[in-house]
Parts: sequence; C-alpha cells; structure tokens
Amino acid sequence: MNKTIAVIRGDGIGPEIVGEAIGVLDAVAAKFGHTFTYREAPMGGNAIDAFGVPLPESSLKTCLESDSVLLGAVGGPKWDAQPPANRPERGLLQLRSAMGLYTNVRPARMFADLSAACPLRTDIAARGIDFVVVRELIGGVYFGDHSTATVDGEQKATDIMSYSEHEIRRVAHVAFQMARKRRRRVTSVDKANVLDTSRLWRRVVTEVAAEYPDVELLHMYVDNAAMQIVRDPSQFDVIVTENLFGDILSDEASQITGSIGMIPSSSMGQGTRGLYEPIHGSAPDIAGQDKANPIGTILAAAMMLRYSFDMAAEADAVEAAVDAALKAGCRCGDILLGGGTAIGCREMGCQIRSRI
Repeated sequence: MNKTIAVIRGDGIGPEIVGEAIGVLDAVAAKFGHTFTYREAPMGGNAIDAFGVPLPESSLKTCLESDSVLLGAVGGPKWDAQPPANRPERGLLQLRSAMGLYTNVRPARMFADLSAACPLRTDIAARGIDFVVVRELIGGVYFGDHSTATVDGEQKATDIMSYSEHEIRRVAHVAFQMARKRRRRVTSVDKANVLDTSRLWRRVVTEVAAEYPDVELLHMYVDNAAMQIVRDPSQFDVIVTENLFGDILSDEASQITGSIGMIPSSSMGQGTRGLYEPIHGSAPDIAGQDKANPIGTILAAAMMLRYSFDMAAEADAVEAAVDAALKAGCRCGDILLGGGTAIGCREMGCQIRSRI
C-alpha cells in the first residue's frame, strides 16, 4: 500500500520526536511491504520566521492533498509577542478547521511497567487506567467571537461559546461507536446546571444514545468529572465532552498515567484523513538535547496506521514494540524511576524500531 503523509515537524522538540516516529513508520513499511511518502509542511513558529504566518497556504495545500498528517508540536516563548491572530497555535486551529477535523481522540492508558510513575495512591492505580477522551474540536468558545472593549472606563473582554445540534450529534456518534469497540460505557461531561450550551449538549447526546441501546450512557458535571478522574479513573471507558472541557480533562488524564510524553492524539472528521500528534508541547527548554520522549509521537503514528490507513496489524506491531521496549527497561528521563540510566530520544526510537 502506498500512502502520502504530510509532516509538520514544528518547533522545539518537534523535529526530534517526529524524526523518530518516521523511523518507526519506515520500519513498518519495510516489514509489511508498504511505501510511505513524506511531504514537508512547515507550520508554527518556524513558519512565522520563514513565511510570516503560522500556516502558509502551501503547507495547508500539502496537508489537504495528503492521506494523513503527522505533527510534532508548535509554539514557544520566542513567538509570545506575536499578535493573537498570528501566534503559532493559531496555525493549528486553522488547520483543524480547514481539514474539517471535528473530533479529537486522546487515550489515557497507564502502561503496567510504568505504574510506579502514577501520581495517584497505589490502591487507586492498581485498579487500572484505560479510558478515552473524545473531545469536540472545532466549536465552542475557542471558535466563538472574541472581543475586548473599553466599557465605563475599564477593559471588558468577551468570549462567545456556542454549539449547534449537528456539531454535538456528530461527535456523540464517534463516542458511542468507539464505546462499542471497548467496554460499552459513555460518560458525557457538561455543565448543564449553568450553561445553555451544556443543556443542549445533554439533550442531543441523550437522543444519540437511543440509537445505541447496547451502550450505557452516564451524565456528569465537569467539576465532578475532574474530581472523579483522580478519585477513581477505572470507572471511565469513553468520555465525550465539548472543546474547552475536553482540553482541560484530557490534560489531567495524561498526568495520571505517569507522563504526558506517553500520550498520543488523533483528530478526525469525515473520511479517513486525520491529524496525529502527541499531546505535549514543544518543550523548547530541552530542544536539541536528545532528551525528549518520542513515545507519544510514535504511538500517534500507530493511531494513524489504525484509523486512517486501516492497518490494524501494523498498529499492533508498533504498540507491541513500545510495550516490549518498556518491559526491557528502556526509559527516557521523564519516565525514569529510581535507579537506572535514562536513554535519549534517538536511542528510544532505535529500541522501538528494533522490536517491530
């Protein structure tokens, strides 16, 4: 099979971790007889430096013409002085919107060999952590109108959160379909006791649930959900929620698994083309020092194989190779426990590739 992958190396540690993920994809291609063609698509701070904008038209065209997109991370203090409409992160929002990527999927899984890194009590961690956050991605307050004005002699800022039924319905279907392949339980998170958008969210999700009688639906307020994720994460299977809540809860979920460097992410819309990335940032403080953990990006590449390319066996091979490397004691600095010696980004990638 021949697939074209748009590559956004990004800023900070982005080029390092993407390089290791590409190495793993090349190992998969060699083992399974595929051909992956990579097309560079500058985006983020590096694109601002080179082109003056975070997402050049040429990069967007490359992404739209490719079978899928692999992204490192964008942003950093160097570009903090940019106006809001030209910050590196704005390029990511523009790309998601242009690609029609309305659903973000972030798994929160604790690897057995890293259970000691879980910050929760031992008895809580022992119950296991294995759930998925399904987040609406191109609606809500992030994409609403934003304004700042002077009112009665002081600055007043306003951000509009809005949702339409179809935006809620389509992401709810993703959550229920995913739950059918897991443990058949969906927890819908909202703030329906306060927000009109949440009341609409709850009504539409309940309507969609009627089409999936084999899947249990629970409703939970977002403040309670934040507490329950650290109190007993084993209760969750699939969490579905709107953009802002999902952004916060998925970051919380990543921390209880031991390290944010281990968590991949996929953003999908209609069709099979998606955007795949780790959930961590560009970490400019360690850029170029071979200290970054590439596992989140490598597992994002595995998600690409599974969801966009329908290569389940190949995705299984990558995930098994990560498991095997961890069992063998391979550790980057962020997951090093007790004694032992940390290995670098390049060596971790090599260890995983060798086990494909």
